[in-house]
Amino acid sequence: QVQLVESGGGLVQPGGSLRLSCAASGSILSVNAMGWYRQAPGKERELVAVIFGGGSTDAADSAKGRFTVAIDNAKNTVYLQMNSLKPEDTAVYYCNAHLRIMEVTPKWVEVWGQGTLVTVSS
Repeated sequence: QVQLVESGGGLVQPGGSLRLSCAASGSILSVNAMGWYRQAPGKERELVAVIFGGGSTDAADSAKGRFTVAIDNAKNTVYLQMNSLKPEDTAVYYCNAHLRIMEVTPKWVEVWGQGTLVTVSS
């Protein structure tokens, strides 16, 4: 079974930093994209940052200059380095991946992690 496991969330003061990790496991043949979304209370889930198989990245305007997404292809793990955190960054952060997997037959799937809570507060 293919799954994503996030880690690194927690409580941090404004201006602080956190590094989130998302490890994909299972019979993964290739990665099309891996990235991060977040959902704050009462708000719609939104894209934070994503990295594609070719190495290009995209990020929300609110994250640019503060957040950096990177991937370790050997480990199928994506990271989100978050600096200069603001209270507005408080949300559950979800890892998302578009993967080609091998179960009984190869296929493309979209997989979501369970989420890790980031709370930015003094």
